Amino acid sequence: IFIELFLMGVGLSMDAFAVSICKGLGMRKVNKKQALVIGLFFGGFQALMPFVGWLLGSQFEKYITSIDHWIGGKMIVESVKPDKEDDEVKEMDAPLDLKEMFVLAVATSIDALAVGITFAFLDYPIVEAITIIGISTFFISIGGVYVGNFFGNKYEKKAEFAGGLILVLLGVRILLTHLGIL
Repeated sequence: IFIELFLMGVGLSMDAFAVSICKGLGMRKVNKKQALVIGLFFGGFQALMPFVGWLLGSQFEKYITSIDHWIGGKMIVESVKPDKEDDEVKEMDAPLDLKEMFVLAVATSIDALAVGITFAFLDYPIVEAITIIGISTFFISIGGVYVGNFFGNKYEKKAEFAGGLILVLLGVRILLTHLGIL
């Protein structure tokens, strides 16, 4: 179950990774304190949201089972959409805006909320799940800052696509489990 939870954590962290890359792009030199704050925001919310989802899933299981396997598809669609050309370019080395980080952390962890709902249905060990997901996202987000700083925007969409693909494959496994095939 550790490997499965770790892969799920990696898949869920791809949105945070992509945003971390963008944050790294705005740094002339990696600011370790900012990288740590970015990792804490994203890792913390990636751990919190599955727990909230698990609490909700325990209450609303019958309403959610019909859509729980579609979550990763949204990520794949987002990864192949063309970027808006009017995206605002931030000033280099600007200090982190904590309100913006809060919004980004929530936005990148919405799919983790849905995964948490699924955890309730499959009786996953929630403490282990949120710990593995949170820690893996923490380190992947810090890594994203470094990747963005050193390698630029080249791999952002590919990382998001890979994350979505992992979630779709896990969703297929969950669907097959729901159907009694596995």
